[in-house]
Amino acid sequence: MNSQSILDDGLSLVVSPEYAIALVETQFTRHRDQNWLQLRSQTHAWTVARGLLPPDIARIHANGLRYVNLVAGYYVDAPAKALRTILDFSIWFFIWDDHHGRYALHGHDRRWGRLRDALHIVLSEPSLHTNDPDPLVAGLADCVQRFYQQLDERWNKRFATHFHAVIEAYDREYHERIAQLVPSVEDYLALRRHTFGYEVWIDCLELAAGQALPRDVIDWPEYRDAGLASQEFSGWYNDLCSLPKELASGELHNLGISLIHHHDLSMPEAIAEVRRRVTSRVKDFLRAEQTLLRRLASEQLAPEMEGAVRHCLSNMRNWISSVYWFHHESGRYRVEEWEDRAQPPYVRDMCLKEDM
Repeated sequence: MNSQSILDDGLSLVVSPEYAIALVETQFTRHRDQNWLQLRSQTHAWTVARGLLPPDIARIHANGLRYVNLVAGYYVDAPAKALRTILDFSIWFFIWDDHHGRYALHGHDRRWGRLRDALHIVLSEPSLHTNDPDPLVAGLADCVQRFYQQLDERWNKRFATHFHAVIEAYDREYHERIAQLVPSVEDYLALRRHTFGYEVWIDCLELAAGQALPRDVIDWPEYRDAGLASQEFSGWYNDLCSLPKELASGELHNLGISLIHHHDLSMPEAIAEVRRRVTSRVKDFLRAEQTLLRRLASEQLAPEMEGAVRHCLSNMRNWISSVYWFHHESGRYRVEEWEDRAQPPYVRDMCLKEDM
């Protein structure tokens, strides 16, 4: 089966069989916020103004990476301020991830340690660090300061707690990579929950809904199950599609790599197993979605609160379709088109600019 979608430029996009998930293509319509083109221009300008990407690198690579296309499909119909902040934060996250990989590859222990510690500090007092000389520190501070202005203190503390865990997970991954340690499948999946930022992105659903949900609603098993199924699909599908890229670059943290290393699978067998697990999480989401909708029909929530929960659930669904198609339209994973399969051109160019 070859699956197709139409790109923004009208070209047809083909998904090869090992990556195609029929359940996603037939039951998840892709949506995108109506203001995504304007937001793309604003976010690209923000990455340059913040020094996260040099102007020429942004001009050459930003549109082809399609990060804004991805995120504008995550949080559809969000307030403009919320979506703009989430977009900037998401682009920051991609760039931070690329720097983290580079530091691990070259053993930049001191640089990584300074960055790790500074990011933790930013979460407590972002307003004091928006002009930090390190663009990654200043960029996160700018995003977090804007996040903290939008909902309430409970949400702010929850977001900070979840992102502290992300930073610590990146630190663990850094040291495992330096030690050339491939985590077991179980250890990797536990780590992936944080390196992908599952809880952070679930928090952002509320930001997009314009309403912080009360603790008892967040803790509903149906809500938790739907959110985690959506996120695990996204994290594991990323592993499936990025496996060739990460093998070429010497990465050790990928579900497929753990299966190859610890379960003695061939690469085709690992791809098939990851694809099976990914598909199972789509099925889990569909079950949780129906269970949550039934609970909402029976609960006596205030109309604005019920609307916020439904908005969050709708965007959990949008995560699945947006992540799916992004991995086949973005240049981030097209190793066969790169001059050096071990060095993505946007990372290599960025590193050369840094070191000049």
